[in-house]
Amino acid sequence: MKGKAKKHKVGLGHHGIKNVKEIFWNLTTPELYEHIIKNEEGHLSHLGPIVVSTGEHTGRAANDKFFVQEPSSQENIAWGKVNKGFTPEKFDALYSRVLAYIQGRNLYVQDCYAGADNSHRLHIRVITETAWHSLFSRNLFIQIKDEEKLQSHNPGFTIINVPGFHAVPAIDGTNSEVFVIVDFGKQLVLIGGTSYAGEIKKSVFTILNYLLPSRDKVLSMHCSANMDDDDNTAIFFGLSGTGKTTLSTDPNRKLIGDDEHGWSDNGVFNFEGGCYAKAIRLSAEAEPDIHQCTRRFGTVLENVVMSETRRLDLNDASLTENTRAGYPISHIPNAELSGLGKHPKQVLMLTCDAFGIMAPVSKLTPDQAMYHFLSGYTAKVAGTEKGLSREPSATFSTCFGAPFMVLHPTVYANLLGEKIAEHGVDCWLVNTGWTGGPYGVGKRMEIAHTRVMVNAILDGSLNEVETFTDPIFGLDIPVSCPGVPDEVLNPRNTWKRPEDYDQKARELAGLFIENFKEYENFVSKEVKSSGPKMLSSASGKTSTGKIKKLRRNS
Repeated sequence: MKGKAKKHKVGLGHHGIKNVKEIFWNLTTPELYEHIIKNEEGHLSHLGPIVVSTGEHTGRAANDKFFVQEPSSQENIAWGKVNKGFTPEKFDALYSRVLAYIQGRNLYVQDCYAGADNSHRLHIRVITETAWHSLFSRNLFIQIKDEEKLQSHNPGFTIINVPGFHAVPAIDGTNSEVFVIVDFGKQLVLIGGTSYAGEIKKSVFTILNYLLPSRDKVLSMHCSANMDDDDNTAIFFGLSGTGKTTLSTDPNRKLIGDDEHGWSDNGVFNFEGGCYAKAIRLSAEAEPDIHQCTRRFGTVLENVVMSETRRLDLNDASLTENTRAGYPISHIPNAELSGLGKHPKQVLMLTCDAFGIMAPVSKLTPDQAMYHFLSGYTAKVAGTEKGLSREPSATFSTCFGAPFMVLHPTVYANLLGEKIAEHGVDCWLVNTGWTGGPYGVGKRMEIAHTRVMVNAILDGSLNEVETFTDPIFGLDIPVSCPGVPDEVLNPRNTWKRPEDYDQKARELAGLFIENFKEYENFVSKEVKSSGPKMLSSASGKTSTGKIKKLRRNS
């Protein structure tokens, strides 16, 4: 198993890398399988996927991500709790230690690009010390099929991933042994101390979130996207676990992409060439296409448990709740392989409300869409992250992707508002979380009901039904949807004690209001007033409201 000994226009010396043992350039999937098995990095499972373990770190290390404070980006980055600074001197010293670590080792290189739209494409290079991370990168990004283009590839950004190198905080200035550091001046990302492959994927997303809005006026989005046979496109915003991948991977619609997209003057385009789906408790009945991908050659399964006979147990969360499947989008039967779609007709914002308060579906005005986009609400429950109690925890992640948004949130929100107005887009809020009470009392929304409601949005039929306005959240809630029990649509009706619902609704409204104070000075009074209202307990039931027809935005 020798590396491809071909000349490359931009070799690894360009990145300061030297004295390595062997370089494996752009190996194919079968070749990478051979290396993974030979290196004992993973195991071949039943029907062909590779199963790997990421060890201690089974999710993103949010507290270990930094941006180098260098002149080209210093004034553009929205510095704060999420976007933390790292001095150029510390970065250079750490980079030198990483380069020393690399010497004498084998390296795997994948040259590829992010962005299906030729006008907004970023050429990238992913350098890894393991074959399985190279396969992951090959799956997740867009492959360059032309051999001549591979040889002349000039990366606009390079990611160096060295899980075996552990930082020393006292020496390197990091928070822990883990580090994810972006240097926009050097066009370089260093990742170390963690084997979780999602760090590679999200680093590229972070880069595009910085470059595209400021350079090309393209809205970068943490969303999935699909379209029907007439090329009517819909996008699904949402944080991890809210259903972006599940709801957009629909056998009756073409999948453009499951997680990251741009919205340009040409329409919507996928950033990636693959999908990174949660695998825990995948159902062959509810999620047939994704489930089938866990049984395909080429798929990388992270932290999925299998038996001695190499058969998978997707229900086993003993390693982590965050088990993952990384596969090329071509594994999905009806994927739109061009990665391109027209301007969307519908925008769906997904929330997983573990308090059981939000309606399963609500219509948003453009101002409400801006409000909820900036809020980025969902809720977490025990099992999704270490240290969480049994009680739900409200989470507000602006633009439905705060950890990856480098610029000020209003940059993205203003671009969204402009595009909604320009293209007359219908906007909806869909709750995939709990009904009948909070987590531990109520139950999770039935995915079959959610799919019916989403289909009614996409085919336009939900635009024609009557609605009532929730007096606290101000959202228009449909009173009926064929295929869904009417009582499900009004969350208050699903609680045993409606007065308990009222109290919890007021509490959640207070959390929204408190969170939005951060953005009040940056938005119009119309957007500011589009949030929930703090009604007293004497203000009446929260389920009452004027019945009216639902109308399209114009």
